[in-house]
Amino acid sequence: MQGSSAVYKSTLECFNSIVKKESVKGLYKGVTSPLYSLAAINAIIFGVQGNLLRRMKNPDALSSHFMAGATAGFLQCGICGPMELAKIKLQVQGEGLKYGSVKSIDYTGSIECLRKIYNMAGFRGVSRGMIATILREVPAFGTYFLTYEWICRKMTKDTETECSTGTLLLSGGLAGCAAWIITYPIDVIKTRIQTDGALLQGRLVYKYSGYLDCIRKSISADGYKVFGKGLNATLLRAFPTNAATFAVVAWILRHMAPSNSSNDRKSAIERATSFAQIDG
Repeated sequence: MQGSSAVYKSTLECFNSIVKKESVKGLYKGVTSPLYSLAAINAIIFGVQGNLLRRMKNPDALSSHFMAGATAGFLQCGICGPMELAKIKLQVQGEGLKYGSVKSIDYTGSIECLRKIYNMAGFRGVSRGMIATILREVPAFGTYFLTYEWICRKMTKDTETECSTGTLLLSGGLAGCAAWIITYPIDVIKTRIQTDGALLQGRLVYKYSGYLDCIRKSISADGYKVFGKGLNATLLRAFPTNAATFAVVAWILRHMAPSNSSNDRKSAIERATSFAQIDG
């Protein structure tokens, strides 16, 4: 719904149309790309955030959680950007991206997609949308970890050494929703920039000359409501996904971490795992 002008009036209409035209498998187009990168991205995110937080002068401050999360978000963009480009290209192929008689390129997989784009447009083609990706990921992950920590603190008593499973799930889900709400307009533009591009006489041609041109044309075609297209579907996905992510990370660390009886204030993830702050 983000990537073009009004094709679908609602999330439900989009869902029904995809199933009708492509069957259930159409709902999973491009799924291999995030599967390839998800483990690496989460390893970077949680690894960088946790290690940076422990090295900050005031790791208890919510601002420290924001900065550590924002830095982690920035560092994973090198993987996230190209993988999302491949995912989007696979999802929209065959949907009629045309410039006159020009049709979108057919890709059989994420790696082939990136290889073809690189062969035609070089590094610039593979990194298309990278600026918007960075502008989305930095505040998104800063907000993500700040919101998670704040909700966990509000829901966990100072005398408790662990966050309950319910607290983990609720905090993670709401943190994911908060991150998407504040960065969704940027994501709309990023998606349109990465959707753009068709093959003409052996080279890629684009509808948008840049970010400002994309913003201007998007508003002209769909009005300012364009920046909220598809948000409801995104939030429906974001809550369970991020609730599960934080809960699983906490559960794994809880079973891997040594027991510690210290009642010093810890971050939410450390409370969830009874994991004392250590250098590492």
